[in-house]
Amino acid sequence: MSWLTEFVRPKIRTLLGRKEAPDNLWHQCPSCKQMIFHRELEAARKVCPHCGHHMQATSTERLAWTFDEGAYTRIDLPKGVVDPLKFRDQKKYTDRLKDARDKTKQDDAVLVAHGTIGGNRAVVAAMSFDFMTGSMGSGVGEGLVAAAKLAVLQAAPLVVYTVGGGARMQEGAISLMQMPRSVIATQMVKEAGLPFIVVLTDPTTGGITASFAMLGDIHIAEPNAMIAFAGPRVIEQTVREKLPVGFQRAEYLFEHGIIDMVVKRGDLTATLARLIALTTANKRAA
Repeated sequence: MSWLTEFVRPKIRTLLGRKEAPDNLWHQCPSCKQMIFHRELEAARKVCPHCGHHMQATSTERLAWTFDEGAYTRIDLPKGVVDPLKFRDQKKYTDRLKDARDKTKQDDAVLVAHGTIGGNRAVVAAMSFDFMTGSMGSGVGEGLVAAAKLAVLQAAPLVVYTVGGGARMQEGAISLMQMPRSVIATQMVKEAGLPFIVVLTDPTTGGITASFAMLGDIHIAEPNAMIAFAGPRVIEQTVREKLPVGFQRAEYLFEHGIIDMVVKRGDLTATLARLIALTTANKRAA
């Protein structure tokens, strides 16, 4: 370091009162690599204004975007089993949980809240990829069951935002048991005659796809979201054939009747409001 950087530059900054610019003012789109000002990105709900790429969103952002005027009430969720296997790889599982909780400010990969969407009551469970890649452990299973019970109690539709890489391997068989538990949760809602709407976001894979994510009354997907059980490389190696272009992406699944609609994030709230109004009209009249 020269005397210019060590002495002169700090003096000049002190005299002029200049401050270092924050590091998070600009974000690079992972698809087109264009730089986006943070306020522009927030206004667009994390959709690239250049190429339309839908970036991953947190559970808190999903809830704020979905409920009327961003107003909702979160519920406390039952705690899952903590480190049943005393698992350790490069790091202790308990340490990984602590890091994820510090990073996301939430207890596990799902948040549950209730409020109104288009003036109609609704319960929303939103998963977050930032929490251990949205993996489904006992905490997520507890959250989904709690969301289903709340929907039945309030006689309100249940909306679930899915994301994640499947079961959480650090919990072994307990994580696999969350698949049938989540199926039971969806059945509770359906037996009560309430709509169960699933919003599939990028990526929704593994045990999440193989359980509750594909049991909705209505399936919506964000553009270009990957929705699959196994990844394309695994499938190609198994069947020894080249897969079609766009295979396992939202648009491909829509064309083949797997999902009901592909909706841009900016139109998603209005779409949910319309669907909830249509599917609960008879109950409101009664």
